[in-house]
Amino acid sequence: MRSTGPIKVLIVEAAALVRSVLTVVLGRDSEIKVVGSARDAYEAREQILTHRPDVILLGVNLPRISGLDFLRKLQVHYPVPVIICGDPTPAGQEAAMRALELGAVAAVAKPGRTTPTSLRDMGRDLVSRIIEAAASRSAVASPARHALPAAFRSTGLNPNLYVVVLGASTGGTQAIQEVLSAAPGDFPPIAIVQHMPAAFTGSFARHLDAASDLAVSLAIDHQPLHVGRAVIATGRQMKVVETAGVVRIRYGDSELVNRHCPSVDVLFESAARIRSRRLIGVLLTGMGGDGAQGLLRLRQAGALTIAQDCESCVVYGMPKVAVDLGAVQFQCSPAEVPSTIIQALRSGRARSPALANDTTGLGAATQ
Repeated sequence: MRSTGPIKVLIVEAAALVRSVLTVVLGRDSEIKVVGSARDAYEAREQILTHRPDVILLGVNLPRISGLDFLRKLQVHYPVPVIICGDPTPAGQEAAMRALELGAVAAVAKPGRTTPTSLRDMGRDLVSRIIEAAASRSAVASPARHALPAAFRSTGLNPNLYVVVLGASTGGTQAIQEVLSAAPGDFPPIAIVQHMPAAFTGSFARHLDAASDLAVSLAIDHQPLHVGRAVIATGRQMKVVETAGVVRIRYGDSELVNRHCPSVDVLFESAARIRSRRLIGVLLTGMGGDGAQGLLRLRQAGALTIAQDCESCVVYGMPKVAVDLGAVQFQCSPAEVPSTIIQALRSGRARSPALANDTTGLGAATQ
């Protein structure tokens, strides 16, 4: 557990301009104290021994030892929250996804042009990320997942009758992968909002596509949702809408909602208006409360609602707010989400609209 007082941050980055500007910008926030900066892993080691930082900002392209190799060592010898700073290039995107696999709690994109102005903007955006990271913990290994059928249809359920909407923030990249990897290939369509830079969403989608039996891609405006496919929001607020019985993706503006674009609440609240499908809302790990009100709205509309349990969350923030609101019927680990959905639908435990008026949190203790 970190000490009280300002969050102690160490910046490890090869570029002197990036280190200098971020040190100044972050240092202006009363909740953050930049205790040092280093241009490579060797300097970083000395800074860690001296200052014991609470959060490390880590660049990928370090001299002598790469950022990814250093991250591996940190996970063993100094396991504090790490925010990876990647380049907005294809190689940078892949490196950022690899860093998240290795245990980084978040990834941010450096500006395409590293000017003092663009770096100051990046630094201001980093403040909330650092505060979230300081409240996080290492991902907990999921318990053994429930046995899943080879196909969703083999359970006697028709996947065409359902739509899943899913949201996550800090720690969500790994959690989403666990959900999708546990789903059979004919699972109902899934629309996903993950709080992350738009520059990294393409790599994230490709990574999930390779790790799952589902087809995973970036969401495209007006595209219909299909069984066996998951789509990920990028860059703008994303909704699901129903037109002539067809459920489609619709993109809106880039205004922040709950400090985020895309926002989980925007997705969930749009889904609550759909009448031709049975809705399933899933809220995973993350700081703050984005998605909690939307999940409540879904439950009030008769949807099945699930939140990630405290034990498996990197940050038990968004799910906890939803539980406290009475929005959650079931809690489980990410790997158990598909089986929880199937069991709830088959048993009919979440079928009755009467549950929409129950704000006791009855299902929250259900596993």
